[in-house]
Amino acid sequence: MGKLNELVERGDAEGILNYAREFHGHVCPYLALGIRASLIAMEELGVGRLDYSGSVDESILAIVETNSCFTDGVQVTTGCTLGNNSLIYIDVGKTALTLVKRGSWEGVRVYVDAEKLRSYYPPEATELFEKVVKERRGTSEEREKLRELWEELGRKFLYLPRKVFEIKRIKVPPIEQAPIFESVRCSECGELVMSPKVVYVNEKPLCKVCANKKILAVIGRGIVELEGFRV
Repeated sequence: MGKLNELVERGDAEGILNYAREFHGHVCPYLALGIRASLIAMEELGVGRLDYSGSVDESILAIVETNSCFTDGVQVTTGCTLGNNSLIYIDVGKTALTLVKRGSWEGVRVYVDAEKLRSYYPPEATELFEKVVKERRGTSEEREKLRELWEELGRKFLYLPRKVFEIKRIKVPPIEQAPIFESVRCSECGELVMSPKVVYVNEKPLCKVCANKKILAVIGRGIVELEGFRV
């Protein structure tokens, strides 16, 4: 990812978008919006993309408030990901990123109001989005046309003026670094489980699935309970 770090350092939004396309699968307005918000936050906070040392130490944290395309733009640009424990998702449904320095706990929150973006959308793109994405219908030709319009609009979003965003300095409460837990073997399925997730029934360790406990998951609408989920 050395090349990507260089692109971020130069503020090359289009170059970053090319990486984000591979990560996300396509180009769309909110993917680009995540890139733009990240570059603003990084500039305000005076930090670069996480490198090896930074990702191991979780020196920068990205706190996102939505599990949409926006968050993939944030992950690619900042280097803060779910897997390296530098990405925190809070389930409030706002298009916002807070970038935080661990230690000082100084942060920058960048929020965008969707209503401020409406004037940027061509009517045809809005109509096709309703049909193809929201209603899950549309011809292959309409899907291709939406892809073209979405990519064109996404590239415009890379250069949205700062006045479109609400940018403010904040302090956040300290957040623990990711602890390392021992694993415990489930007495029913035989699989290893992170120790805090183990449920004991009659003094026997069980995973939540075997214990028929509530399973929480992040899906399209946020954090929900999956009923009857088995693996």
